[in-house]
Amino acid sequence: MGQPAMRFSTHQVLTSGSSSSASSAFGSNTEVIRISSTIACHIQIAVSPTATTSTPIVPANDVEYIKVSEGEKIAVLRIGGSDGKLHVTELTE
Repeated sequence: MGQPAMRFSTHQVLTSGSSSSASSAFGSNTEVIRISSTIACHIQIAVSPTATTSTPIVPANDVEYIKVSEGEKIAVLRIGGSDGKLHVTELTE
């Protein structure tokens, strides 16, 4: 069974660089985010997240759906020596 049908809402593009960078806070109607990265990277989701080499890995060019709460953010940190982009789309019903 696939992902339930949801509407695309706010979209952010984060640079996956040599230090952790975080998104803006997710909105009040957001329960799920859709992410895709141009490179392999580490992510962390929290109210004040910091991605490190110990946080979960997202593979390059893959799409992930992650449950989140209002006010949380996602942080990203690259793996390797080249920067990339993490695309984050908030999904609403």
